Amino acid sequence: MKRFDTILLLLFGLGFWTAGTLWYRQRGHLVFETTPLRFWINFALTPIVSAAVCLVILRWRQIPPTSWSAAALLIALPGMFGEAILLTHFAIWMPTMQPASAGRYAAFLFAAYALVLTIAEVVTLRATP
Repeated sequence: MKRFDTILLLLFGLGFWTAGTLWYRQRGHLVFETTPLRFWINFALTPIVSAAVCLVILRWRQIPPTSWSAAALLIALPGMFGEAILLTHFAIWMPTMQPASAGRYAAFLFAAYALVLTIAEVVTLRATP
């Protein structure tokens, strides 16, 4: 993987996390604090959409499949560190949601990151001789 791609993937991860966090800051209560059906639909769809976006980025940058695991980690790390900080101050930084929603929000994020990293790892393992 080229140095430019490494930097680009980190920046993409930071931007993706920032955009998602700002969206959930404004609209999170509509996902986490309404009906169980709305929560579970979002819980299923958001990780799939997030993974699809990341896979498109990896293909667009022509990252070799043997490097997908490392590349996906570069995308995920800014958000994982950012969420760790955000969750310690959830009530302050996510004011539209009740503090009790922090656990559901964290599980939601964990599922999204896990799916992206799992897909990338499977691709890498299958491509490695």
